[in-house]
Amino acid sequence: MYIITDSINESLIISRSKDTSNPILTQVVKAGIRPYIHPIAAPDGNGVLTEYGPGHHLHQTGLYWGLKRVNERDYFMNWKEDYWKKESSTILEGSGAIVRWQTKYGLLNEEGEVILEEVQQWSMEEREGSFILDLEWQGSAREDVTMGEFYVGGLFLRMPWKKGYNAEIVNSDGKKNLEAEAQRAIWADVGIQVPGRTNLAHIAMMDHPDNRAFPTPWRVDSQFGLGPSIQILGDWKIPKGSTETIKYRLLIYTGNRDNDLIARTWKEFVCEEL
Repeated sequence: MYIITDSINESLIISRSKDTSNPILTQVVKAGIRPYIHPIAAPDGNGVLTEYGPGHHLHQTGLYWGLKRVNERDYFMNWKEDYWKKESSTILEGSGAIVRWQTKYGLLNEEGEVILEEVQQWSMEEREGSFILDLEWQGSAREDVTMGEFYVGGLFLRMPWKKGYNAEIVNSDGKKNLEAEAQRAIWADVGIQVPGRTNLAHIAMMDHPDNRAFPTPWRVDSQFGLGPSIQILGDWKIPKGSTETIKYRLLIYTGNRDNDLIARTWKEFVCEEL
């Protein structure tokens, strides 16, 4: 794999080769917009597995991190320059079996001051026809911050979905679709038959035992949006001068839901460092 900097579009392109014409993932790192990942290609090349700004949720930007009620500011619905300030984007390992990159952004208060600095460190590898995408998120508080209780907030995935599409969310306890809303689970898998496919493409999102809310409850919406959210449990605080670390893994694969593959991938995740 390779990471190529696209200065014109302010993004990092992850590709199987140095040719950027067929990217498998694009990390957008614009100065005045919340960092986000879009598009992600299916491992077999058939279909795109993220969506930017769908009509039912214009604020949703593929795969992204957005917190609600941060000292009563909303960084989930608001993704532009009056809420976010880019500090840096860095390629950590630009080629090899595993590639790594990092984004650093500040969350701004109403006066334009950074109250929380977030670092997202990502790694990606391809393994036996699937992609593994790991995130380590660090939030460093410049002042006392409280993320107020809410039904969503944190890492969130928007896959393409329209009425009539074949789609299903299943969590590690076997709860399906809206039954999994606000339920604690080790993992949750969303599969959708996106255009260009004759079967489902899946993204399984996995929690880590080191995370404060493990097993974390999940936001599941009626358009098959999915994400773990500490905020569902109540107020979440990071004191001034403190840093909180949260880790997730995403398994991207195709075909029937594969509980054995998910279980193996999760076990490897919890037994290794990012």
